[in-house]
Amino acid sequence: MFNQCLDLNDREFQLFQEIIYRETGIHMSDKKRKLIVARLSKRLRALNLSTFTEYYDYLNESPHSDGEIVNLANRVTTNKTDFFRERHHFDFLLRELYPRIIAESRTNGVRRLRIWSAGCSSGEEPYTLAMVTLEAFKGERGWDIKILATDLDTEILQKAVIGMYPTQATSPVPREFLHKYFVRKGEHYEAGIGLRSLIAFRKLNLMDQTFPMKNPFDIIFCRNVIIYFDTKTKEELLNKFHRHLKTKGHIFIGHSESLMHMKDRFRYLKHTIYQKV
Repeated sequence: MFNQCLDLNDREFQLFQEIIYRETGIHMSDKKRKLIVARLSKRLRALNLSTFTEYYDYLNESPHSDGEIVNLANRVTTNKTDFFRERHHFDFLLRELYPRIIAESRTNGVRRLRIWSAGCSSGEEPYTLAMVTLEAFKGERGWDIKILATDLDTEILQKAVIGMYPTQATSPVPREFLHKYFVRKGEHYEAGIGLRSLIAFRKLNLMDQTFPMKNPFDIIFCRNVIIYFDTKTKEELLNKFHRHLKTKGHIFIGHSESLMHMKDRFRYLKHTIYQKV
């Protein structure tokens, strides 16, 4: 019979700290022991396992371990997000960056824009980016605009693909945007085809040594993600972002994050907004 009183001893906690760090880059401090128990207990029950040691062995030795690693990552990642979260980022796009890009295009003839929402969670960020971008470029012709939205958590990514949000979740969306870009479905709003046409959702682990994207991005949003990483992992990830960002491209990070320790890579513009050196 399954033991309902699960416990994580010191050795098991260390093993799970290591495997979570290896697979997701997230460092679980000693304060996160209860969180690991709470979030992984359901997986033990689903697999009819009695101890975390059995689960660890399953993750490493089972023929189904690859799929279970995905379940592990889904359980330990954090997915807090909102529409128009940190609104000053979108104000900067609308009032400063996009008008500048449009003006430059009339001189250099470049009408191609690529945006990456890294750690897109349930989709509020890329859909907000799509709304703001469509507003900024309305009336402009011949533009090739795409938004790549990626996340490690396959379950939350599926919610983003579905693009259905309860009315309360859409409260930060300006009313004119809500009516213009969403379709009312009872007590929910569904992202409309105009938004969906801009966005490609993909599973991506930011801990991968290389990323499959071949062409550089003009804009990268990676907000409230690097706070979960240690210094070494942060710098490795930021160097990868630097390689995938165009010269003078822009990166947007979370309100409690900073790139001031990487001044040779990124130039500070405004709070949590930086430009590739």
